[in-house]
Amino acid sequence: MRKLIVGLLLVILLAGGALFSGLANPLVEMQVKAALVESGIGDKRAECMAQRMVKRLSIVQLWKLRQGMAAQEGEPESGYGLGELIKRLDRVGDGEAVAVLTTSAGLCAIGIG
Repeated sequence: MRKLIVGLLLVILLAGGALFSGLANPLVEMQVKAALVESGIGDKRAECMAQRMVKRLSIVQLWKLRQGMAAQEGEPESGYGLGELIKRLDRVGDGEAVAVLTTSAGLCAIGIG
């Protein structure tokens, strides 16, 4: 029984170490890219943005963006305008995350991201 507990603790420590050492970044990047594509951003631009965002933001900040940008009751799922975008960005409540998202969108749109 003791060996089982020690083994489980070792697995948890290794998994945590992999997460914090950056080995999980490709998985996070794929999820961010998928969320961006789902929101209507083109595949190539979403890939560029996801790379920048994962390098610059924490998992918590990425989660805040995902939650804040999600459509709430009565809001359109896609095809919304600038006013709706600003409302959703304000809802995120994390200036750094919003800045990284918007600068990534701009830089990737002009091809220097």
